[in-house]
Amino acid sequence: MGVTAAPTDATTTFGAVNGDKPAWAGNGAVRPNNDPSPTTVIRTIDAPTGMLPTLPAGAPLPGKLTVLPPGAAAQAAREAAGPEATVGAASVSATPVVRPAGPEDAEPPTDVDADKPKRGERVVKLRPEQTGEGYKSVYSELTRPTIGSKIRTGIRTSGEVMITFGLIVLLFAGYQVFGNSAKVQSEQDNLAQELDQAWNDPTVAPTTPNAAAPAAPGDSLVGRLYIPKFDKEWVVVNGVQPDDIKYAPGHYPDTALPGQIGNFSVAGHRIKKIFWRLDELDDGDVIGVETRDSWYVYHVYKSEVVRPHQVEVVAPVPGKPKAKPTKALLTLTTCNPKFNNYERLIVHAELVSKAPRDPSKPDAGMPAEMKAS
Repeated sequence: MGVTAAPTDATTTFGAVNGDKPAWAGNGAVRPNNDPSPTTVIRTIDAPTGMLPTLPAGAPLPGKLTVLPPGAAAQAAREAAGPEATVGAASVSATPVVRPAGPEDAEPPTDVDADKPKRGERVVKLRPEQTGEGYKSVYSELTRPTIGSKIRTGIRTSGEVMITFGLIVLLFAGYQVFGNSAKVQSEQDNLAQELDQAWNDPTVAPTTPNAAAPAAPGDSLVGRLYIPKFDKEWVVVNGVQPDDIKYAPGHYPDTALPGQIGNFSVAGHRIKKIFWRLDELDDGDVIGVETRDSWYVYHVYKSEVVRPHQVEVVAPVPGKPKAKPTKALLTLTTCNPKFNNYERLIVHAELVSKAPRDPSKPDAGMPAEMKAS
């Protein structure tokens, strides 16, 4: 086991106080491991002021140890040790030590300009001021509106209103172009059923108006319009008012009928389900028209963009309102460019063939050119 070390709770162990020196005691002797000599334990925690003098190295332990009361032991130790005493490894001096003042003890310099406002800053009193009208708000000077702040507020408000209005217009335009496709298709299906019922019932007169006595706008259906290149077909109504062409192409009432000499003119919206791709038609492309009694095949020969007031494009001879027509023509009109309407896209086509239609066999006599490839 070796030499017995002092416990970690600051407890000092001494030999038994019995007046006899142990058999193993001597100069520099170490107690054997198997020595059963009793020991007396004195805890320094029980006498916090007790101090023991330091023994010289190699000095033998005294034969007797007088135990004094805690207070008397401390006083006796201080008197015996003198002005300086060693407690363990720490040295305590009775004379106070005065440390010379160093640079770290100096007071920090005071920045005279620290309280001055920097450029762009403004000093506001934290304490409200009393005036003739009462106490003045701490932030009244900062919150009082000025001409500049009023102008900036007006500009900011106007900009927000314009942005909001623009977003609403864009959303509405997007709905008109893309969002109402299902509604257009539904209305086209209803118009197709109505047209088939009118054509298949022999007791019902043809709903197609005639040139001598044209029907009022919206009172009748003209027929079907086909563009095989797009694999599209529509029921054409009679009239070009906003309500007429809301879900279908509309026939200009004052223009010729399908297959007649003159200019059979049709208007339609530039939306996904109607004339969205009209700008993709090239010369020679086929446009077909179906009436109760006939099939008509037209070939495109010209496309142009005009201003909205140039109504001569739907004249019997396009571009020549006073000229006498000699050909059966077809003209399609729509808005241009896409998502706007400050121009008109015009497509002209000429009749190249005609075939009879058998009401009892609606699809039997359809020309091959009118079928989608």
